[in-house]
Amino acid sequence: MAESAPAFKTQMVQKSVQELVLNGDELPENYIHKDRDGGDLDVPLVEIPVVNLGLLKSLSTSKEELQKLRSALSTWGCIQLTNHGMTPSFLDEVREVTKQFFALPMEEKQKYSRDAKSADGIEGYGNDKILSEKQILNGTERLHITLNPEQRKLKFWPENPKVFRDILNDYTIKLSMVIEIILTAMARSLDLEDNCFLDQYGKEGKMNAGFNYYPKCPRPDLVIGIEEHTDAAAITFLLQDNEVEGLQFQKDNQWFKVPIIPEALLVIVGDQAEIMSNGIFKSPVHRVVTNSERERISLAVFCLPGFNEEIGPIDRLVDESRPRLYKKVKNYVSIYLEYFKQRKRPIEAVKI
Repeated sequence: MAESAPAFKTQMVQKSVQELVLNGDELPENYIHKDRDGGDLDVPLVEIPVVNLGLLKSLSTSKEELQKLRSALSTWGCIQLTNHGMTPSFLDEVREVTKQFFALPMEEKQKYSRDAKSADGIEGYGNDKILSEKQILNGTERLHITLNPEQRKLKFWPENPKVFRDILNDYTIKLSMVIEIILTAMARSLDLEDNCFLDQYGKEGKMNAGFNYYPKCPRPDLVIGIEEHTDAAAITFLLQDNEVEGLQFQKDNQWFKVPIIPEALLVIVGDQAEIMSNGIFKSPVHRVVTNSERERISLAVFCLPGFNEEIGPIDRLVDESRPRLYKKVKNYVSIYLEYFKQRKRPIEAVKI
């Protein structure tokens, strides 16, 4: 899931990626992609369409901006969102507390470690969980947190840095307002009633945050930051590092690197929005590469329909020219995790 591939119930890696790099340890075999030739580090830069949230809401300018939104989400599956109500200085504060957390001593970060005994929990700090002896691990460390107020497990919310909780809470509130506007705009761009996507997202929609840290990697030609995947969410908000590139999208079997716009949020279509739009909006395959010279951070917030909500193609998007492409489904995340574990494209499981 956008810069935060799925995690599963198994033991965690003995040493973190950061520890391996700082200690100058040789990278273990289970980090090495032997089939990579390093060519994917030098890929073309693509200009992801920039959409102005303020214009989406304006009666006088929304038509043109809605057309831009529809075109972008049906081709690239993502937009660079500006004028979203968050100042550049606030976004920099979010980035800064992310960097400060990952810079803490290991014993401090481990206070927020995932519960290895939990059957379904991915919340907490850690790096990849080991699924099998043949698994190739990602060169990243993560902190997963559930943001929904009624579901918060504060034991996983860092108290150091001291402002971490307050800033994350503010970020959550601001994003919650943006979600409604984006889902409404997505419906309008398809000439649907405003609430078509919001109704399927439901009142119990979830927001999960994935903080990602990519230390400098001595062999970026052999170690991937996050392996290629799509997101299980309806939509994902990604706050990129404001200086270091690393995110790549796949289109027409070619990889492209995503530019940095420090004041923008990258909005990515997830599998569940592709299902609801009957395949009009595309859930893009993406990955993250490592960097030999600089560390990198990012923050992905996944917006997921409530697990009890049934999602499926909106009826008005099904006709003779576009037959129904997907089944109706509940708790798509569980299907996603099972298929991802088998290295299969999860959305294939619900195709008709």
